[in-house]
Amino acid sequence: MKAKILLFLFLVPMGLIGQKKAGITLENIWKDYVFMPNYVPGFNFLNDGKHYSKLDGNSIVKYDITTGKEVGVILDGEEVDAKSLARINSYAFNSDESKILIKTQNTQIYRRSSKAVFFAYDTKSKKLEKISELGKIQYATFSPDATKVAYVFENNLYYKDLSSGEENQLTIDGSFNNLIFGATDWVYEEEFSFAKAFWWSPDSKKIAYMAFDESDVKEFTMTLYKDDAYPEYETFKYPKVGEDNSKVSVFIYNLENEETLLVDLGSDYEYIPRLKWTQNPNQLCVFKMNRWQNDLELVLADAKSGNTSTLFREKNKYYIDIHDDLTFLKDGKHFVWTSEKSGYNHVYLYDMKGKEVRQLTQGDWEVTKFYGIDEVNQKIYFQSTEESPLERYVYWASTKNKKKKKLTSEKGWNSAQFSSTFDYYVNNHSTINSPATYTVYNNSGKSIRTIEDNKKLKGIMKEYDVQPVEFFEFKTSEGVSLNGWMVKPKNFDENKEYPVFMTEYGGPGSQSVTNEWNAFNYWWFQHLTEQGYIVACVDNRGTGGRGEEFKKMTYLQLGKYETIDQIEGAKWLGKKKYVDASRIGIFGWSYGGYLSSLCILKGNDVFKAAIAVAPVTSWKWYDTIYTERYMRDTKENPEGYKENSPVYFADRLKGNYLLVHGVADDNVHFQNAAEMAHALIMNNKQFDTYYYPNKNHGIYGGLTRLHLYTKMTNFLLEKL
Repeated sequence: MKAKILLFLFLVPMGLIGQKKAGITLENIWKDYVFMPNYVPGFNFLNDGKHYSKLDGNSIVKYDITTGKEVGVILDGEEVDAKSLARINSYAFNSDESKILIKTQNTQIYRRSSKAVFFAYDTKSKKLEKISELGKIQYATFSPDATKVAYVFENNLYYKDLSSGEENQLTIDGSFNNLIFGATDWVYEEEFSFAKAFWWSPDSKKIAYMAFDESDVKEFTMTLYKDDAYPEYETFKYPKVGEDNSKVSVFIYNLENEETLLVDLGSDYEYIPRLKWTQNPNQLCVFKMNRWQNDLELVLADAKSGNTSTLFREKNKYYIDIHDDLTFLKDGKHFVWTSEKSGYNHVYLYDMKGKEVRQLTQGDWEVTKFYGIDEVNQKIYFQSTEESPLERYVYWASTKNKKKKKLTSEKGWNSAQFSSTFDYYVNNHSTINSPATYTVYNNSGKSIRTIEDNKKLKGIMKEYDVQPVEFFEFKTSEGVSLNGWMVKPKNFDENKEYPVFMTEYGGPGSQSVTNEWNAFNYWWFQHLTEQGYIVACVDNRGTGGRGEEFKKMTYLQLGKYETIDQIEGAKWLGKKKYVDASRIGIFGWSYGGYLSSLCILKGNDVFKAAIAVAPVTSWKWYDTIYTERYMRDTKENPEGYKENSPVYFADRLKGNYLLVHGVADDNVHFQNAAEMAHALIMNNKQFDTYYYPNKNHGIYGGLTRLHLYTKMTNFLLEKL
């Protein structure tokens, strides 16, 4: 349920360097984008591990990873039919890089879903072929042998034979808001983080796909205003807490005999959060999960019979986070898996009978990213919190013994992308006070070259005399150690008293207090320090990086401990001699807006002002998968819902409250803001509110962000 954040790829204007700056303005930040760092998009590493490709205009160009020099053109945009191809949005190679699947004319639907026009391009013959004449299609994907492309059109699954040009329709009953084949419904897309729901077998002879029967799922309607006499209405299936989910099943289509097989999964599951073929082209791995998401079973399905057997099962007294860290090894006898079963997330090696062979990482720290396994050299690569929960470093560890090596040494936040052979990686390094530097390393950790160091932006930071972000740690009245950061105003005088503006997100497993560059709000916070505010942030209990118990202690009572800890953070800050304890405010977006709302209501003697953007105001209005993972439903946990939803505490409002929401928010529905406003009105509580027509959870587009941040800044200047 994270708010959508736009990343803008703007270069820093040369004219800004070497000039004396008057101060940071909101127009600098949200209109002219003066302070946006340069990003290096993800690398498309080629099979040899030494080269990568990237788009240059409408051409796909090949580069040497060690030098950055162009070594060839894979697709020349001038040679193909430019009118047909239009602008390339993205592309993907087949397994031997002889063909390219090209995505154009993309139309976004929700967070991960989209539809587009796709082409197949043969790098030898230079032939460009449109995949479908049906219209815009979804999720076009090569078969492993690149002779076919599967895709979804209007909720049905198809594949095209590239040799014959024939389009084959595999399902016929798909229909909007009813049945979906090969794509997910809204709640799977949002909460299980995938939208394409079909997978080619390794031998290209079968397609496994999911079917979603949405017929019993209740509908939600959003109103869109388009300058017509009557508004438009967008209606889609959205299962709220306690309501029916889609009925999900798995099928395997055999291209050779044109038969479809239903996988026998029984009835003891609610969700199928992942599918993955093993190394055996006749063996499919299916994840089965119960509704409360604390019982996960990996089953192996026989692609010839549909029969299943249990590979592995994991249960948890709280819940299990779904991930993609499942790798079936090429020997066909083992797989790698990550789990929190030790109390911290670590990597394990299992055999294909589900027996643990070896724990590959261990300690009172978390593996936060699993990059993959180099089976030739018997090494796994990962990112972890071993040094500090506030920082990240990259490591390799042996799969056969206890050897381990730290690959990154620069203090702060390190995130890597490895080449296909693990010979090289690009490391993204930043700190909370310094934007990212992108550097190429070999697999021994030796620096090869720097791609981008954001030198210009670092110069601008000096020109504007930005204030350093300082970390702090404190203990609450309950003896809990919490991490935080703060930024003090220019010309700070500890003998003066300053108002404090707190920012937070606070949701399960998230972290806001990290030694990592925050391009999103960094400059707004600097702007506020120029207005005389101290800006601070505290990571409450329930956040990540500190083990399972710290993260999952909020189970069945989301909001309770988070609110207590934010209030404790405000009180701790308020005791500082340089803080005006009567002028403390708090801000959050999405889960953070939920938390800021609770804080000003339950902490009405501590907080003078709060800003809540796109907040949940009662968990019963949010979706099944996310909410029930942490809260179960209202029948099992009525007190958890009643005691931790802001809408039930509207009568406690004393301070200044700004409520903001996008009317076309498909994620956290506008209903949350409307019901909160109603509760405040019924209790005769005055508040400020801004609603954004046709805007979703991210509230962006045109001058929207400038408008929003202008309102929030003015609110603080007037009310705090």
